[in-house]
Amino acid sequence: MPRRTSRTTLDRLRTPRGFPGFLKAASVCLLTAGLLSPLSPAAVAYPAHPAVTETAGAPAAAAEDHCGGRCSDILPPGQNGNATLAQILLHQAFGTQPAHAEDQLGPYAKLATGYPSLTNDTIATFFNDASFGVPADQIASTVRPAGRGDVTIVRDKKTGVPHITGTTRYGTEFGAGYAAAQDRLWLMDVFRHVGRGRLTSFAGGAPANQGLEQQFWRNAPYTEADLQAQIDHAVAANGERGRQALADVHAYIDGINAYIDASDRGRYFPGEYVLTGHKNSLTNAGTIEHFAPTDLVALASVIGALFGSGGGGEVANALSLLAAQEKYGVAEGTEVWESFRQRNDPEAVLTVHDGSFPYATRPEDPRGRALPDAGSVVPEPLVFDRTGSAATARAESAAREAARAATTSARRGMSNALVVSGEHTASGHPIAVFGPQTGYFAPQLLMLQEIQGPGLSARGASFAGLSMYVQLGRGQDYAWSATTSGQDVIDTYAVELCQDDHHYLYRGVCTPMEKVEQKNAWKPTVADGTPAGSYTMRAWRTEYGPVESRATVGGKKVAYTTLRSSFLHEVDSIIGFQMLNDPAYLTGPDAFRGAAQHINYTFNWFYADAEHTAYYNSGDNPVRAAGVDAEFPVWAAPEFEWRDWDPATNEARYTPPSAHPQSRDQDYYVSWNNKVAEDYTAASWGNGSVHRGDLLDDRVRALVAEGGVTRAALVKAMADAGVADLRAQQVLPKLLKVIDGAPVTDPAAAAAVDRLRAWVASGAKRTETAAGSKKYAHADAVRVLDAWWPLLVKAEFQPGLGSGLYTAFTRNLPVDEPPSAAHGPTGAHAGSAFQYGWWSHVDKDVRAVLGEPVRGPLARAYCGGGDLTACRDVLLATLKEAAAKTPAQVYPGDEHCAAGDQWCADSIVHRTLGGIRHGAIGWQNRPTYQQVVEFTSHR
Repeated sequence: MPRRTSRTTLDRLRTPRGFPGFLKAASVCLLTAGLLSPLSPAAVAYPAHPAVTETAGAPAAAAEDHCGGRCSDILPPGQNGNATLAQILLHQAFGTQPAHAEDQLGPYAKLATGYPSLTNDTIATFFNDASFGVPADQIASTVRPAGRGDVTIVRDKKTGVPHITGTTRYGTEFGAGYAAAQDRLWLMDVFRHVGRGRLTSFAGGAPANQGLEQQFWRNAPYTEADLQAQIDHAVAANGERGRQALADVHAYIDGINAYIDASDRGRYFPGEYVLTGHKNSLTNAGTIEHFAPTDLVALASVIGALFGSGGGGEVANALSLLAAQEKYGVAEGTEVWESFRQRNDPEAVLTVHDGSFPYATRPEDPRGRALPDAGSVVPEPLVFDRTGSAATARAESAAREAARAATTSARRGMSNALVVSGEHTASGHPIAVFGPQTGYFAPQLLMLQEIQGPGLSARGASFAGLSMYVQLGRGQDYAWSATTSGQDVIDTYAVELCQDDHHYLYRGVCTPMEKVEQKNAWKPTVADGTPAGSYTMRAWRTEYGPVESRATVGGKKVAYTTLRSSFLHEVDSIIGFQMLNDPAYLTGPDAFRGAAQHINYTFNWFYADAEHTAYYNSGDNPVRAAGVDAEFPVWAAPEFEWRDWDPATNEARYTPPSAHPQSRDQDYYVSWNNKVAEDYTAASWGNGSVHRGDLLDDRVRALVAEGGVTRAALVKAMADAGVADLRAQQVLPKLLKVIDGAPVTDPAAAAAVDRLRAWVASGAKRTETAAGSKKYAHADAVRVLDAWWPLLVKAEFQPGLGSGLYTAFTRNLPVDEPPSAAHGPTGAHAGSAFQYGWWSHVDKDVRAVLGEPVRGPLARAYCGGGDLTACRDVLLATLKEAAAKTPAQVYPGDEHCAAGDQWCADSIVHRTLGGIRHGAIGWQNRPTYQQVVEFTSHR
């Protein structure tokens, strides 16, 4: 499929793009005239200013560390995400990189080809030591930010990671904010504007920037009062911890602003401020706005929407259900729909092996459904009053894609975890290999730090601008991580309109909708030459959330609204992260569960210490009224609202902690955004008999059965799954079994079958012939399957479903997501692959045609109408068509790759969010930030 047309979520963000032309006219002049800040060796990565005390220094006493040298981590491309204008110009002209800007890219990339020979002794080749502290001979610098005597920031020579040690709580958090600004100031500024829907006015009006701000503002059209109210609520609701969190935020922001002032005076602030017109390189005129607490709320709303808000898609579900019922009748159509939806598939891989945790299950007698009349659904417009470049076809296309991405249930999941209990390890201590798969950006969304101070002791990753606490990492004798769980905390309500299109019935009273607007305007800059333009984003809010679309239901005019439990509550999770960083509180798996219960994002949380492992699923899961089906829109009426829902605060009754999936000391845990537990429904489609979680589960189960698991063995299991083609490993053998029912007489088809069979026999991996070759082993087989899968899915299912229902189902769930695909929620060059696709549907259908047992089968047989010979004919015809496609047809090229370059089409590209770029690396389906931990003792 074409890879040029789709960019989703952050993959679409573009900031400085006009550097080459600018360099021709200005770089030599600027550099030789000395108009930029000087580049002394000590200042290249982390410039100091006169108010900062900088010494080589002796290391502060390391905090208590029970890892015994067995904790490692890595985060590409590098720690340093800031670059001065001079560094950007040098990079664009000569390819130089600021110190620590990409020094982690090589070790991270090499694991894809180096893992087969991995041992415990060679883990350090691909990961960094994540022990607390810095040995004296490895200290690169020690600074006291703003000359403070209560905090030091020590950076190590190898990676440049900040190790923040404070003697007061305020000083510690001040240092965390200062270090964050040193490493990610420009990125933090970009995302506080994204969260407010003001990106174009700040960074330029490129269509991709327009689409991005529209996508996030559609989901969280907050006013400044809303942002402040979140802070006030979090403080008031959490007693002493809430007050401490607010104090930490203020200290953290003071540190950020101290760096802004220092870098402004010293003229070593990020060069993007000059290139986007906010600062003048000659006079230093212009302002870098200070940060405020509400900026952190805006940042949190972006991160929560990206990775921690499961649900949505109810209107799309309703449309496909209606299509199924139109084709088959209500009863059979409903069963066909349910069989494709796979809410609680008995063959799905599970994270929690034992127990049932019913949530969002199918009600026996659905109540309150508000399904739209045929052809009546119209998406709610967001953008008005377009002028200039905002009125182009590209801009309008970006707006349509943003609307689609904002309303789908197929949200970015990513992240994986492998955790084995000490009962099955060589050392007798649990081992964990886990991390978030947050995409690849330059600079990275995440940043590393160690933070040590009163009530704080942790090392790990945090989202830039929210690093007052480590969000994923390790403490003194424990480690934790998360994956996206995706349970449904977003519901769609049909509010009946009255008086006009902007009034609705709220509990029997005709009530005006609230209009919230954001006006943006831009003009060309060096970074973004998009011509001047402007528009207004306008959202209509109801007590039941923002309006998403409009329709008629039974002839009545309605607006469909979306209500999520985290709306107006993105800040609440700060308390859980505070607890995870507190060594006095976090003393074992029970305390870990208590901390995770305070996080309202929909995540799977994993824990390991020297003795125990644990798992807990977080999120504010609303208790729905009896009979309400979370899959579909319901009427906005008291009897169908969340139980005990207070519209003034958007709080409700939530399922108790005991009802959330959880476990302790299970033999092993795996998660790759698969089904969490029996009877626990995820909002997105695709949790069936074949899921990428199977790639982990098969490997870890085998290791546990053998016993004596080591850190190296668990890393190898992760890495091996990370280069596997899910379709080829799990489904292709069954397709070949159908084809093998008779001799293949067509020479082209026979050759393709032979190539595919050889690939399966070799392990069905997308790996290079040798490290650095940029050519795949079994390249022809990979090409054939990439071309074949969408053809065979359509030929297998569309004749039976009909084009209307087939198309509706593909809107619920994309048919495929190989590494080279630019469709689906991750876009191209994003690493993450095989999360969303029809592999379970093909698997179940083909097995049924073969006469094999299938638990949770599809309601009908589709391949060849259920006839094995006819099914074989379908497979062979589409295989022959696929085999005839050239590499250039299968991989048509894009801004990064020439047509036909298979390796490049799959490759990971760090999306440029600033002035520094990085080269592509080979594909691997793996967490962006990753830990390898095995604690040897416990407090």
